[in-house]
Amino acid sequence: MLQRMYGIRPIPKICLIAGFFMAVISSSVSAGTENRIDPEAEQILRSMSAYMGGVSSFKVNADVDHEILDTTGRKLQLTSSVNIAVNRPGNLFVHRQGPVADVELFFDGSMLTIHGKGLNIYTQLGASGSIDDAIGQLRAETGIDAPGGDLLFADPYPGLVDGLVSAVYMGSAFVNGVECHHLAVREEQVDWQLWVQAGNRPLPMKYIITSKWITGAPQYSVRFRDWNIEASVSAEQFRFSAPDGARKLDSIPVDEMGEFNLEGDR
Repeated sequence: MLQRMYGIRPIPKICLIAGFFMAVISSSVSAGTENRIDPEAEQILRSMSAYMGGVSSFKVNADVDHEILDTTGRKLQLTSSVNIAVNRPGNLFVHRQGPVADVELFFDGSMLTIHGKGLNIYTQLGASGSIDDAIGQLRAETGIDAPGGDLLFADPYPGLVDGLVSAVYMGSAFVNGVECHHLAVREEQVDWQLWVQAGNRPLPMKYIITSKWITGAPQYSVRFRDWNIEASVSAEQFRFSAPDGARKLDSIPVDEMGEFNLEGDR
């Protein structure tokens, strides 16, 4: 009766059945994709990790974008420039310069030093062993996240897949004109994406972490450039010598985002 009054055409039973099965299939595919590790994505992560571990000394520059939410809920992006030098197994230098802080990190195999250049203050942490050990100790004892630090490990793979829920190969893309493999990875609290250079030099070229547990889902992104995997780095670059008038702090100040806050100590 309603069909005749309002011109509603009856839906054939076969369409209802087909729609039901399509919904079931779609749901199954989505569930399978959500909780799986794409073999191609895993192979690319392993290949990059093995290659990075085989590079004993390198220099690289990067641009870092760190999103924050201000008190009004506005999302802001803080951009920094980073210079990195590595001499495995136990030498690391990082200089990060941006709107919040101008900070250097030195690790010479026995001592890790963080130097706030703007205020000429520094703090030190006894850390012996490899770069992996130093970053792990820094995270454990200070709460500093050091996002992207796993990419500097002799074997980045274990740290990258720890807590992994799914990893999908998204295809090829270009970063700074370089062809890359694009991976999309999901964990419980964060999603991250990684772009790895295609070919026989599988170097990380771009890395984005999305913090799903924070309001606004801010992102932390690193875009690497100027890779020099044949760099000769002087041992002096990894040793800290306190400048004249430098003041030593007893501990490493960290802000609520897990970032160095040396410049905030006044």
